[in-house]
Amino acid sequence: LQALLTFGCQTNGFTNRDLRILTAELRGLPPDEVTAGQTTYDLRRLKSRGMITRIPHSNRYTVTDRGLHTAHFLTCVHDRFLLTGLAHLSDHTTAPPLQQASRAYNAALETLSHTTLLAA
Repeated sequence: LQALLTFGCQTNGFTNRDLRILTAELRGLPPDEVTAGQTTYDLRRLKSRGMITRIPHSNRYTVTDRGLHTAHFLTCVHDRFLLTGLAHLSDHTTAPPLQQASRAYNAALETLSHTTLLAA
C-alpha cells in the first residue's frame, strides 16, 4: 500500500513493471526477485477492492481516491502505532499499559479455551 502513495500523484498512471520495481525496493529485495505474476496478482486484488482503476485501452493503472486515502491511513497506522506497539509488547523490563492489556487478553483467551474444551 505504501507504493500507492508514490503513484497517487502520477497523472499518467503506472504499469505492472513500475509497481514491481517499487514493491521490491520497499521490501529490500532486488527487482528480479518479484515476478510479474506476483505483481499481476497484487494489481488484481487492488483493482477488485477499488484501490486502483485501469486506464482504458492501456496497460496502465491509476490510484483511486479511495485507494489513496486507504493507503495513507494504513501506512500512518503501521508507522505510528503498529511498530511502537510491537516494541512495547516485546519490552520485558517495563509493564506499559499495552503490555498489561495484552497479558489480560491472552489470559481471557486461555480461560475461554479451557472452558470450551471442558464443555466439548
